[in-house]
Amino acid sequence: MVAAGVLMSTMDSSMINVALPSIMRSFSTSLPATQLVVLVYLSTITITLVVWGHLADIYGRGKTFLVGILVFAGAALGCSCAGSLAQLVAMRSIQGAGAAMMMSSGPAIIKMVFPPDQLGRGLGLVGLATSCGLMSGPVVSGLLIQYFSWRGIFLVTLPLSLSMFVVGRFQLRLNQESLVARLNRSYDWKGFFLWAVSILLFVNLISFYEIMSIRIIALMIICLLLVSIAFVLVERRVQDPLMPCILFRRRYFSTASITAALSFTVLFIVILIIPFYLDTILQLPANRIGLVMLALPSSLVIVSPLAGWLYDHIGARILTTSGLAVCSLAIFSMTRFDTQTPIIEILVKLSLLGAGQAIFLSPNSASILSKVEERYTGIASGILATARNLGMLVGVGLSGTVFSLVFARYSGGGDLHAFQAEYIPHFLVALQWTFYLAASLSAAGCFLSSLRNG
Repeated sequence: MVAAGVLMSTMDSSMINVALPSIMRSFSTSLPATQLVVLVYLSTITITLVVWGHLADIYGRGKTFLVGILVFAGAALGCSCAGSLAQLVAMRSIQGAGAAMMMSSGPAIIKMVFPPDQLGRGLGLVGLATSCGLMSGPVVSGLLIQYFSWRGIFLVTLPLSLSMFVVGRFQLRLNQESLVARLNRSYDWKGFFLWAVSILLFVNLISFYEIMSIRIIALMIICLLLVSIAFVLVERRVQDPLMPCILFRRRYFSTASITAALSFTVLFIVILIIPFYLDTILQLPANRIGLVMLALPSSLVIVSPLAGWLYDHIGARILTTSGLAVCSLAIFSMTRFDTQTPIIEILVKLSLLGAGQAIFLSPNSASILSKVEERYTGIASGILATARNLGMLVGVGLSGTVFSLVFARYSGGGDLHAFQAEYIPHFLVALQWTFYLAASLSAAGCFLSSLRNG
């Protein structure tokens, strides 16, 4: 049930990326405007994950999951009928809220269903569903766009959503969830407002910095720091904080959250840059680029269940540290990519990166959920998912910024939009420095993970 929800949300995310050119042509909009379809969805998930995790602890995780299915399905139907880009962006925001409800309560439901000695195995199966969604999304999206239209990518998830809701009504233990928390806990609206403002400021900084003046950037950074400080002060004073400080004081929790953010930062740096390398330097056609990129989630499919099984036997520290070490080595080896790199070498290194991520992810999630108290299970799940989404946003921002700055410096202000043959050495230097950064971040996560207890 939870795996089906993860499959649906990840497949939707990977489908929409392929559909962006068609959406842009359909509404005759610019690329930055069209990218809001993705940016708004991801931002909404990041902002509201902790909200739904908190509310799931109060009102029930199963109920939150089912409501999330309905919200996701209803918004998907609205997306398919959107008559303008503004309507599509609005529906995508609502759809992101539904996806966040499923993401925040899903791992908590896994903990409810699986016994403690099989928790890693259950989360490994969820990792398998994630990989299947990432792999199938581009293929399904391409077929629907070719033979129908981009609107079909939103309709294709409706049968699965409705089936999940019907099955969930009977399978999830909705009536067995405690109602005590509902009476004794309040909601931290001040914390939510400050959290939302800080995320919006952060997203604007990493997405639109190129069109901002230095003065505006400085002002936004100051505002972000002030709002973040206010958020921390509020969270320390309220009775039921949005992000309980007591959790972050525990090494296992803070370590797992920080390393999760680092792992997804690294992953999205590679995911964003590699397609440009395949297209610009190796000049592969679009269909072959998609097939090459499948190497990464394919290894996730194979390794995720095994990593979950191993966690149940040897714990998290060895697996998470080893996984991030594999990621660091894989990315470091990618710094040697050039104009003559064989496709098979690229496939092997992307597969190695995917395997490292798979070795890390399930044990890292299980290391939190196996130790946190029942009353914090939902919010802990939401914080962990938020850390991953923040990592995605940081990865996108860092990769674009570092690559653009290095490329512009070495090419004398060259532009990728008007790429010329003489820019190839400069492109490879920018690629190299960007991957050095990613490998260093993964190595830092590896070191931090080695310090966790258990």
